[in-house]
Amino acid sequence: MQIRFSPNQNDYTKLCTDGLRANFLIETLFVPGKIELVYSDADRAIIGSAVPTGSALKLSADAELRAAFFCERRELGILNIGGSGAVEVDGKKYEMNKLDCLYVGRGSREVSFTSKDAAKPAAFYLLSYPAHAAYPTTLATMKDAAPVELGSLADANRRTIYKYIHTDGIKSCQLVMGFTKLQEGAVWNTMPPHTHTRRSEVYIYFDVDPKRRVMHFMGTPQQTRHLVVADRQAIISPSWSIHCGCGTGAYTFCWGMGGENQTFDDMDPAPIVQLR
Repeated sequence: MQIRFSPNQNDYTKLCTDGLRANFLIETLFVPGKIELVYSDADRAIIGSAVPTGSALKLSADAELRAAFFCERRELGILNIGGSGAVEVDGKKYEMNKLDCLYVGRGSREVSFTSKDAAKPAAFYLLSYPAHAAYPTTLATMKDAAPVELGSLADANRRTIYKYIHTDGIKSCQLVMGFTKLQEGAVWNTMPPHTHTRRSEVYIYFDVDPKRRVMHFMGTPQQTRHLVVADRQAIISPSWSIHCGCGTGAYTFCWGMGGENQTFDDMDPAPIVQLR
């Protein structure tokens, strides 16, 4: 497990491009046949991936967690962004197609991942936060998600937000999770920009054409920076940072939050005209 300690809102301004990427961008996810995990000190999030190509991949508790098993004190959100597969939790198998989501509750002892077809493997995106209460493991397909239409074609940000783990959907301790799909011709996400001091957030961009990129904007509203992000790369967004992006073509991204509350619209706006 890789461990990341995020710079604060003053020190990040001193970083060069390589420094920003090393601290906030995760480039090494979705390695075939492996589970990859990154531990962030931002609300103690764990960001990871599992791409099973042969035998089942089993999620274990690395020594850094000081736990008997991964979900001993944690909850876990899983979004499949690849081929069909399954997640088995304590002996119960959950079949998952692309864009299906599984919530794994605190206390779940055994979690493993398989692909239906090793030639077209599942690609399970993992996001975990500490949990102080146990909620039942729950599967939701895309038709179970709560869609919200936002933006306009005139502003190049027409998009649909699909909520999975939230106060009116799958119940959790503190994890909130879903994904946003941009319509063809739309390129901007998360407009208008905002921060939420009470929660950190993680983005994973996917279905990005290999020849295209997303320019992800971060930083305080008065000191913004940008990172060039490719397909299946993730961004750690501390509570003090804005998080929005503009792509060279349409794309999809999974967003997930953890922190003090689960109120989806608890945001501190950062008006575009005030950004620097």
